[in-house]
Amino acid sequence: MGARKIKRVLVANRGEIAVRVMRTCHERGIETVAVYSEPDRHALHTRYAHRAEAIGPAASRDSYLRMDRILDAARKHGADAIHPGYGFLSEKQEFARACQDAGIIFIGPPASAIEAMGEKTQARARMKAAGVPVVPGTDGPVDDATAMAFARQVGLPVMVKAAAGGGGKGMRKVTRDEDLANAVSGARREALNAFGDDSLYVEKFLEKPRHVEIQVFADSHGNVHHLFERECSIQRRNQKIIEEAPSAVVTPEMRRAMGEVAVKGARAVGYLNAGTMEFLVDANKKFYFLEMNTRLQVEHPVTEWVTGFDLVGAQLDVAEGLKLPWGEQPESPRGWAMEARIYAEDPAQNFLPQPGRIVDLKVPGGLGVRDDGGVYAGYEVTPFYDPMIAKLSCWAGNRQAVIDKLIRALQEYTVKGITTNIAYLVRILQHPAFRAGDYDTGFIEKYLQVPPPPPPEHLTQAALLAAAYWREAEDARARAKVVGTSGGATSGGQAGMSNWQRAFAPGGR
Repeated sequence: MGARKIKRVLVANRGEIAVRVMRTCHERGIETVAVYSEPDRHALHTRYAHRAEAIGPAASRDSYLRMDRILDAARKHGADAIHPGYGFLSEKQEFARACQDAGIIFIGPPASAIEAMGEKTQARARMKAAGVPVVPGTDGPVDDATAMAFARQVGLPVMVKAAAGGGGKGMRKVTRDEDLANAVSGARREALNAFGDDSLYVEKFLEKPRHVEIQVFADSHGNVHHLFERECSIQRRNQKIIEEAPSAVVTPEMRRAMGEVAVKGARAVGYLNAGTMEFLVDANKKFYFLEMNTRLQVEHPVTEWVTGFDLVGAQLDVAEGLKLPWGEQPESPRGWAMEARIYAEDPAQNFLPQPGRIVDLKVPGGLGVRDDGGVYAGYEVTPFYDPMIAKLSCWAGNRQAVIDKLIRALQEYTVKGITTNIAYLVRILQHPAFRAGDYDTGFIEKYLQVPPPPPPEHLTQAALLAAAYWREAEDARARAKVVGTSGGATSGGQAGMSNWQRAFAPGGR
């Protein structure tokens, strides 16, 4: 395949990831085009780009999920490539295919790979055929009776999951036989609302699982490499909030085995560009395929720290038809990196989003400290999108040193005017179990559970609006990944529920 030099990139996203992609483009002399919704007119990514184009009102379904408007913007500004970031259209095969049909480079995997790995039961089947270990579960979507029969056959606890799902939606853990029927029906309703597809499958629940993922990269010259693991087990509502590389539980032998399996899985679907193979690791250090994210991950900075590679730069290289820039498969990670996601949210109110104006912002510095932010002093955090405002990551020579550095940096981080989760992140990092590396995906539930949300009458209208809009935006993004609508109706949330109830329904984040 001949190389095709990229001259202008449209970033089909917003916030910190849009800015991060643009930074690498600018370093390479590539012009950038931002797209923005009406509330994002003065967002940082629109200021940072060379050009910017309005694409619609606040609702994601009318702006950032509109393929037609984004492609029109690319044509209008002469962009020869589109980077989708993560979320929104990044894992939508129709968008990758539409870019190709328009003669625009899609900086990501081919549509066929996105399609192959997008539906979970299909992905499980492909990985099993490729010899990749998967969590024991049903081979495909099942009806209610079959789901309950399988659960009883393998023994409780089990996880009931949406086949088309992600982000914790349409997911139920079942520990008692008498709860099984309600879990199946509840997961099915939620899956239909979030994804437009009520298909379910059932997996055996692994006790004390750790969430460990492998970064993979492939080029069009037959090279498929892995860039080691990331540990992502610190989660609230099935959403990662602290990530690290390497993992405290992964040995060199285990890293080699997981990497080989991840590469095998990527080859099985003809993968290109950046992707992530996600695994669950049980108490005996056996690992099982969970899913593949066919895009750049939120937590990619920790991999950049321990490899020294610019992953967005590598994405551009692959998209231009070049070989992977680092040559041979890297041998081992260097040092230790850790990332904390900073959200405009209140942990004391069950992580309710906290929109408002940032009146003062000071980010920390020092050797081995990196801030990937999407806001500035005077910026208005709106209720319409994910409330993550920045990612703070650090690097040091060992795990204890990087924990101490990240604590120091978080304590220096100043955000005035809105409530954030910064103090809560420090509590996690200071906890003895975390410092010892003795944790799993149930860490927050076990050690740092927050109180239930206050009743609606005790909250401001802004807080209520934030909760409702955030849930609607999440549902719309997840649904777009499956049903491929362009400007279609949003999911509308669970039937018969108020916006407040929807915002705090199980799996809401």
